[in-house]
Amino acid sequence: MTTPSLEMRRARASDAAALTRIAHAAKRHWGYSDALIELWNDELTVTADFVDAHPVYVATRGATVVGFYALSHENDVFELEHMWVDPLHIGNGVGRQLFTHAVATARALGGALLAIAADPNAEAFYSGLGARRAGEIASTPPGRVLPLLFFDLAAAAS
Repeated sequence: MTTPSLEMRRARASDAAALTRIAHAAKRHWGYSDALIELWNDELTVTADFVDAHPVYVATRGATVVGFYALSHENDVFELEHMWVDPLHIGNGVGRQLFTHAVATARALGGALLAIAADPNAEAFYSGLGARRAGEIASTPPGRVLPLLFFDLAAAAS
């Protein structure tokens, strides 16, 4: 039996619960404690209203959502609000395809720069795709920081 190919589609409000489940599972994949997952619950929860208000795309295999990303923006600076892959599909190219699609989407919407406040475990992934570290930003709990990465959408297009 062959594995269905990966397809990308715009997320629907009805996907919100599945996206939240994937975000929680992906964060847990990195070994974070239940206490930290609970602390980050609001940031990991994707609502139907959020899906309706932002460019959110899902990667599917057959009828199964295996990952997703969400963008926000101010003028031509876009931010990767979410990018999560179901742990059962990590390491199979899903993240790379999601990121490539997010870059193309941000560029098509007039973006010049993509900002990524990356989980420390994902910094090498984004760096390997061309994002460059620009600094750090404060996170939760107090004292925790996230690497801040930038991906130059204009340079990537040329």
